[in-house]
Amino acid sequence: MKLSRLCAALGAEVRGVDLARLDEAASLAIRDAFHEHLVLVFPDQDLAAGAQVEFTELFGPVEPHPLRTRRTVDGFPAVLIIENREGRPGARNDYWHSDISHAERPPAVTVLHAREVTEGRGDTMFCNMYRAYEALSDGLREDLRGRRALHSGMATYTRSLEHNDARTIDPGEVKPPRAHPVVRTHPATGRPALFVNPHFTIGIEDMTEDESRPLLDTLHAVATRPENVYRHRWRAGDVVMWDNRCTMHYAVMDYTEDMVRLLHRTTAAGDAPR
Repeated sequence: MKLSRLCAALGAEVRGVDLARLDEAASLAIRDAFHEHLVLVFPDQDLAAGAQVEFTELFGPVEPHPLRTRRTVDGFPAVLIIENREGRPGARNDYWHSDISHAERPPAVTVLHAREVTEGRGDTMFCNMYRAYEALSDGLREDLRGRRALHSGMATYTRSLEHNDARTIDPGEVKPPRAHPVVRTHPATGRPALFVNPHFTIGIEDMTEDESRPLLDTLHAVATRPENVYRHRWRAGDVVMWDNRCTMHYAVMDYTEDMVRLLHRTTAAGDAPR
């Protein structure tokens, strides 16, 4: 197994491994590399849905999307289909976010497997939320201690109304905003990371929108500085995994309905942010 760093901020490419046939030593090495690099890219993989679930389970129980906003692979309800093709345009994800941060226990890990892609389109960007926290002034870090941010799933539901899958969802399934620490401690590494994002975070607890918005905008701007971002260019066969507890990501929407994309997504359950 050979690792190559992808940029200074985060990310590593892993070659010489078949994710469908991992032994214990390789699994442990991947876990260590993941905690160090936050985003891992495995080129030239061919994972069936069941094999993708088994790999994801190395990082926690696999769970389906709570709002069921997309189709799933037959027989595998936890394998979400992310698709773009003629007559079935993909849902937009061109905003910085951490997956399902409004859940009581947001996902720890997301695994995305590219089955078909139009190369050169639909890149995904990732940013390092450890480094974002470390880039703040001592005074701001102290001010954030103990603060909690409100996260809401309404943004996902509203976006999904453009697609037929969401029209069968009862809006009552969208839970009230949930409060999580603005700075969370990673359960495996013990490191502090910012845990806010422009899509799901709607405010700071016990602050008005006018008071919390400038603070959130500052945190988002620090996190997404170019030097803190890795941009992944997709190729068919890529498996990319990222840590939702210490990264955000942004799916570039530079493709049209006639440009084929087919990816399978799985998520490993996490714990309540602390």
